Amino acid sequence: MMTNQKHLLSFFFILSLAGLGSIQLSMAKEVIRVGVVLDLNSSVGAIAKSCMTMALSDFYAKHAHYRTRLDLRTRDSADDIVTAASEASYMMKKEKVQAIIGPQSSAEAKFVVELGRKAKVPIISFSATSPSLSPSRSPFFVRTAFDDSAQVKAIAAIIEAYSWLEVVLVYEDTDYGNDLIPYLVDAIQEVGARVPYRSVIPPSSNDAEILREFGRLKSTSTRLFLVHMTASLGSKFFILARKIGMMSEGYAWIVTEGLSTLLDPVSSEAMDSMEGVLGVRPHIPMTKYLEDFQSRWKQPNKMTAGLNLFGLWAYDTVWALAMAVEKVGTTSSSSMKHNTSKVHNLASLETSNMGKNLLETIPSSKFQSLSGNFQLVKGQLEPSTFEIFNVIGNKERIIGYWIDQQKGLSRQLKYDKSEAEKSDVNRRLKQPIWPGDTTDQPATKKLRIGVPIKEGFTEFLRWENKNISGFAAEVFNAALAKLPFPLPHYLLNFSGTYDDLLYQIKEGKYDAVVGDTTIVANRSLYVDFTLPYSESGVSMVVLVENNERDNIWIFLKPLSLDLWLTTGAAFIFTGIVIWALEHRVNSEFRGPPQQQLGVILSFTFSTLVFAHREKVVNNWSRLVLIIWVFVVLILTQSYTASLASMLTVQRLQPVFTDIREIKRNGYNIGYQKNSFIKGFLKENIGFEESKLKAYVTVEDYNHALSKGTNNGGVAAIFDEIPYLKLFIAQNCSKYTMVGPTYKTDGFGFAFPRGSPLVSYMSRAILNVTQDKSKMDSIEEKYFRNQTICDDQSAKISSDGRSLHVYSFGGLFIIAGVVSMFSLLMYMYRFLRSQWPTLRTTIHSENSFRWKMVELAKHFDRKDLTSHPFTRRTSRVHAMDTPDDSAIGGLHDANDMQNNSAVENNIDVNENE
Repeated sequence: MMTNQKHLLSFFFILSLAGLGSIQLSMAKEVIRVGVVLDLNSSVGAIAKSCMTMALSDFYAKHAHYRTRLDLRTRDSADDIVTAASEASYMMKKEKVQAIIGPQSSAEAKFVVELGRKAKVPIISFSATSPSLSPSRSPFFVRTAFDDSAQVKAIAAIIEAYSWLEVVLVYEDTDYGNDLIPYLVDAIQEVGARVPYRSVIPPSSNDAEILREFGRLKSTSTRLFLVHMTASLGSKFFILARKIGMMSEGYAWIVTEGLSTLLDPVSSEAMDSMEGVLGVRPHIPMTKYLEDFQSRWKQPNKMTAGLNLFGLWAYDTVWALAMAVEKVGTTSSSSMKHNTSKVHNLASLETSNMGKNLLETIPSSKFQSLSGNFQLVKGQLEPSTFEIFNVIGNKERIIGYWIDQQKGLSRQLKYDKSEAEKSDVNRRLKQPIWPGDTTDQPATKKLRIGVPIKEGFTEFLRWENKNISGFAAEVFNAALAKLPFPLPHYLLNFSGTYDDLLYQIKEGKYDAVVGDTTIVANRSLYVDFTLPYSESGVSMVVLVENNERDNIWIFLKPLSLDLWLTTGAAFIFTGIVIWALEHRVNSEFRGPPQQQLGVILSFTFSTLVFAHREKVVNNWSRLVLIIWVFVVLILTQSYTASLASMLTVQRLQPVFTDIREIKRNGYNIGYQKNSFIKGFLKENIGFEESKLKAYVTVEDYNHALSKGTNNGGVAAIFDEIPYLKLFIAQNCSKYTMVGPTYKTDGFGFAFPRGSPLVSYMSRAILNVTQDKSKMDSIEEKYFRNQTICDDQSAKISSDGRSLHVYSFGGLFIIAGVVSMFSLLMYMYRFLRSQWPTLRTTIHSENSFRWKMVELAKHFDRKDLTSHPFTRRTSRVHAMDTPDDSAIGGLHDANDMQNNSAVENNIDVNENE
């Protein structure tokens, strides 16, 4: 029995030794040293260290079977760049660390990253968020946090949602503060706002220096401030802002991620001072895992500061590194190659074989972390949704989310497309409480608007009791109503030239100028104009005369001289053609030469009243006569209409029609006082200053033009078209605009160069001017007389009103072609029919003159074979009244007279 017991005890002893050996074997883990560089005296550093300790414990409690273990070697940077680099170098050389977590600030990270590149040791930072520190440019740098530039689109979306036009940037003078500013400025400008002022505050600034900077901030017209600082400087800044009264009603403040993620570390006094502030920070979804961690973290940690985002990122960084180390393995963990080169004069470093493998493995780590979905893109944490919060008391209230650039702002984390498309900001964000415990949205500081004092043409602008009226004022007020935001302002009058008034904007005395201000090139060098709200152009107005109705030669006015001459020539030419076509076949076109000349003239001129008594028997003559009668009809009707218009409608003739004539004769010319016209006349047209006279009112214009050039007046008034139309409207039929129109861009409102208000006001002006009913009502209110006189302008012409030959050129060409064609065809037939006779009577030795005489004699004879003479000859034989002379032919002038008498008898018998 005892023997069995001994054997049994021996068996259990052996089993226990075997189990103990297996346990010891399983506990043999490879330790990987990892350096940690933090500012342990800061709240961020203390919280991060605590979170990393818990991360190490939680990770290996869950992954107890892993063959590797991280050994975190923590060093204090003391918030000093050199100390951070020295500690990192020490751990790389002496402690053989395979990776370094940290350092805490971006400035420290820039130096340590260079050491890591030399030693091939990955530098993993959860808090160095400066955009200038990029993993793409630093291959051994990994950022397990968001790049600061990821938040700028969300900030710009807030500015756009509240229609803020100007933002003052306030940031600390460090790498962290300066590096983000270019990204912020670009994003702000993309949404139509601008940055008129930047306030840079060194971290070492004392209260007095910060208060002096607050004085400069208060002097600006902007009441929206964007603050980009760390918690230490930000706490002091907002406490002083409250003391100086800049956390009161009318101000708006936005803080960036660097301060908004650290609201818990700031003091309660600072939190009270920040009431009404808006902030942007990454959205961390609240999960059961995170709630459990928060409850466990509070128990051993008795620090006053609460858990922040950097603590969560530090926790996630340890998990990602532990996973990567396990994947890489342990074969190269203790292998370090000696490097004799000096790096920053700190120490000689050795290169790590494991570092490169870790660098390739860490970015591939993906897991559900405390801060959300852990996934690195291009060496840094992929940005996610940002939340917009409002500080109320000692707490923050979430008022909305920025989901991404495409979806924009939303009241709910779940994207609602119909909600995002609404223009009202309160539909996209919840109502915030602004500084001063108010719900009224802060706006820009009241604009100082300069208004010119006008003594004349008050229909455009009038200053009365610190208020303005007139056409320009009505358009401005209508445009203000179209803006998507309120524009508080007050008016300041200005007495002087318009150029001097606009220059006050450049000097900062005015924020805008409202009035009948003309948009010209030289003014745009120092101000920006809105789109014009009136018609453009510069012209001149002159006196008109009316003396035509008393002219005894007015009946000659309807046709110009060239048309009179052309018409007369056409009458004579047509008469000659008709005579030539009718002479041989129509006895009415025969007789003594003086009688035939009278027939030629009387026949065509009698067609004016269609009273010609001579009958035409030749078909070619009839064709010519038809076309000619049509020409005469058009001419007479046009003449009658033009003469009737001259006699019944009042016609006004301008005294001058050309500005060069006025300049050449040395006459005086007038312009509106304080306008740019004086410089325009001198520089563009070349008038001497002694010939220019300034006037103020419409009555001054009327008096100067009425006196004339010889009595101390002016020959013309040069001004912009809107003024001239108003002047003419009040003096119908006395004046008219003549000469060329010089291009300008009309009236507009002026703002400082680069002001975002220009685009908003331009769109508002477009909406007003395109509203026809609105513009008609404004114009009717101030320019009702102008429509009454519009018809008078149709009666005024600056050039001749006679009809010219060019207007009837087509008719004369048609008539001439038809006449020539008919004449040529008739002559061709005549020569063809007379050629046998001419050939027997004309010999080749005869002179050309004799031949032409013989041809004329043949043409002068009657064509007895023609139908009219054949018919008449038959009638003469029937009446037994032989005509021997006719049978024998005509040989002299006496025979022509006898034949004429016989033909007259035949006509009488035919009529009977």
